[in-house]
Amino acid sequence: MRTFAIAASVAALALGLAGPASADPIIIKFSHVVATDTPKGKASEKFKELAEKYTNGKVKVEVYPNSTLYKDKEELEALQLGSVQMLAPSNSKFGPLGIREFEVFDLPYILPDLKTLRKVTEGPLGARLLKLLEPKGITGLAYWDNGFKQMSANKKLVTPADYQGVKFRIQSSRVLQAQFKALGSLPQVMAFSEVYQALQTGVVDGQENTWSNIYTQKMHEVQKYITETNHGYIGYVVIVNKKFWDDLPADIRDQLSKAMKEATDFNNAQSQKENDDALAEIKKSGKSEIIKLTPEQDEAMRKAMEPVYKDAASRVGQPLIDEFQKEAKSTTN
Repeated sequence: MRTFAIAASVAALALGLAGPASADPIIIKFSHVVATDTPKGKASEKFKELAEKYTNGKVKVEVYPNSTLYKDKEELEALQLGSVQMLAPSNSKFGPLGIREFEVFDLPYILPDLKTLRKVTEGPLGARLLKLLEPKGITGLAYWDNGFKQMSANKKLVTPADYQGVKFRIQSSRVLQAQFKALGSLPQVMAFSEVYQALQTGVVDGQENTWSNIYTQKMHEVQKYITETNHGYIGYVVIVNKKFWDDLPADIRDQLSKAMKEATDFNNAQSQKENDDALAEIKKSGKSEIIKLTPEQDEAMRKAMEPVYKDAASRVGQPLIDEFQKEAKSTTN
């Protein structure tokens, strides 16, 4: 018995010297509303891979795509409550939260190309916008591209008059609401996950989206026409619950920031390719007719949407609009 007790004591001592068992990994639930095979879907998986690698497994990222965890309207509240740690909502989502400055991204034709966009998101202007999230308990980590938007419907959309009376699905955004009202359309706010069925059943007649979103959600299968307008931009802000982020050990936060930087570069490189590939697949399917506008038709659309800027200035602030337009001019000059 004495020998057994000594052996047990030695074993216990050895376990004590070995230290406590490995701590459970830090869980990051990363929820988003689009398909896995979109730029955002692939970038979130890339972040998971890099975050787990750089932290040597101290962090585990659980990615929930396609609204499997939370829908559009629910996810921001879930993040603020700490039910989910990370999201990548579109810029439009912050207006209803009271951070109206992000609505500037929704203004039609305000970002003429990716070069201008990059100057904004990677410069002091983009950093300043991210700081506005903090009083809401949110830390902004990065901007991810989706791409430029196209218009689709079951009728040809060529002139502003063609939009009269058309029911369009929109994200919850005062700017997007004003945009379609300026065209005489009937905007209807709807969750992204519900759009395909709404188009299929005629609850709405049309929608605006990037090529990759249209293709991966099969919207082209229930829309006869898609007009290549490039009138607006869809981008995402990768955000994290501020308290969760601030409470992380500094070394873990640094490793996650490194993973996010690389995932952002990956996303933004993939975005254009994914949209080009999606357009090619839509054309190949033959299910939607692609309409290209003439320069005159494009100019008519731009003119029809000018009132949207005046409407937005009272909420977003004219100085911020001016800053965006200044960046656009400096890029094109």
